[in-house]
Amino acid sequence: MPLQLCENDLKNLKFEDFINTQENEDLFDKTLRLDEVLQSGIKTGSEALGMITMNKVQPDSQIREKDGSVHDVIMLGSNSYLNLSTHPQVMQGAREALEKFGYGMGAVSNYAGITDIHKELEARIAKFYGTEDAIVFPSGYGANIGIVSALCGKNDIIINDAANHASIFDGCVLSGAEIKIYPHRDMKYLERILSRIPDEKTGRLIITDGVFSMDGDIAPLDEIVSLAEKYNCRIMIDDAHGVGIVGETGRGSAQHYGVTDKIDLHVGMLSKGPGGLGGYCAAKREIVQYLRLYARSYFFSTALPASVAGGLNEVFKLLETDNAGRAELMQKTEYLKNKLVEKGFDIGHSQSAIVPVMIYNEEILFEIYEKLRLSGVYVNIVTYPAVRRKECRLRLCAMKDLTYEQLDKSVEIIAKLGKEYGIIR
Repeated sequence: MPLQLCENDLKNLKFEDFINTQENEDLFDKTLRLDEVLQSGIKTGSEALGMITMNKVQPDSQIREKDGSVHDVIMLGSNSYLNLSTHPQVMQGAREALEKFGYGMGAVSNYAGITDIHKELEARIAKFYGTEDAIVFPSGYGANIGIVSALCGKNDIIINDAANHASIFDGCVLSGAEIKIYPHRDMKYLERILSRIPDEKTGRLIITDGVFSMDGDIAPLDEIVSLAEKYNCRIMIDDAHGVGIVGETGRGSAQHYGVTDKIDLHVGMLSKGPGGLGGYCAAKREIVQYLRLYARSYFFSTALPASVAGGLNEVFKLLETDNAGRAELMQKTEYLKNKLVEKGFDIGHSQSAIVPVMIYNEEILFEIYEKLRLSGVYVNIVTYPAVRRKECRLRLCAMKDLTYEQLDKSVEIIAKLGKEYGIIR
C-alpha cells in the first residue's frame, strides 16, 4: 500500500533515506517510499536513468524516453572515448570469435571457459604493461572486488584515495582489512597515515584510481611511488579511464608519470576506452596465479564471451601501436574544455577525456540535466553518493568521432541553460 507521505516530506527525502529499513517497517517499505517519491513528479535526477539507446555508440545517437518518444542527441555521456566498439577491425575480430565459439562460454574461467582467444588477450595486456602475466575478469566491478578481497585480509591495511571508485571500497569491505582514507590527492595526509602505521602491520596496500572518474584528474603517482617505497607499501592503480587515453603512448597514468615499472597491480577496465566488457589485473606471474584461485569474482563467474575477447584482442593491437585515435581524441577534448572555459564554466582540473561542468546546486542540476537531454545533448549527471551534493555537476565524456560542429552546438546549448539558471553570466 502507498505510504501517502505529505508533499513536504517528499521534497525533503534524500538518497540515503531509502538505504535502511526504519523501525517498525517491513523489509520492503523503503521501496514503497522510494516509489512514491519517483511517482510524485518531484525531480530527483533519476528521470533520465535507464534511457534506451537506439543505435551503436556514436556521436549522433537516438534515445527513447520513458514515455516512448524517440529523439536525436549528441552523445556526451559514453565511456567509449575512442569509439573502438564500432571500429571495423574490432568488429571483425568479434565476428570471427562469435562464429567459432558461439555467443557465450557456458563455464567459469577455471573450468571450460577459457579459449586461446582469452589467453591471447591476457598475454597482450601483460605485454602492454611490461608485466609477466595478466588475468581477465568478466566485469570491471568484479575485477576490483575480486582482486582486493583476495589479496587483503584482517591482518592487512588498505589506504585509499577518498575519490576511488565504489567497487574498490566494496572490495576493501569484503576483504576485512583495516581501511584508511586520505583526502583526494592529498599527499601530506597520505604520509601522515603511513607514518602512523605500526611496524608489525606489514601487509600494506595503497590503492588509487589513475584517472578519477568524476573529476577527470590524475593521481600523483610519482609522489605515491616515493611514499610507498619509504613506508614499504604495495601499490594498486585502477586506471579504468586512463588506458588508451593518457600517457605518451596511451599506456595510462603510470606512463604519464614514468613509473609503470613501480606499480605492483595494474588494474584496468575493458569497458571504457577499449569499448568492450570486463576488467583485468597485470602483475607478476605468481600474483596472477594466486588471483586465479582466490579471487571469488573470477573463480565463480562465467568467462567473458569469446566474441568480446576477440574484439578486445584487436583493440590491444591498436593500443600497442598507439593507432587507436588517442591524439585525435585529446585534440577534441581540449577543444571542448577551452570552449566551456570561454563561456565561463568551472570544469575543475581535468587531465583526461572526462570533463566535469560544475553546477554546485542540486535542484538546478536536475533542471539543466533534463532540459539538455530534451534539447538534444546527452550528458551524465553526478551528485550524491558519487560526489558531495555541494559539488554536484554534469559529466561530459568526449569521443574521438565527435565533430567540431557537434562540440560547438553542444557548448552553445549548455551555455544557454547555464545563463538561464545563473551558472554563468
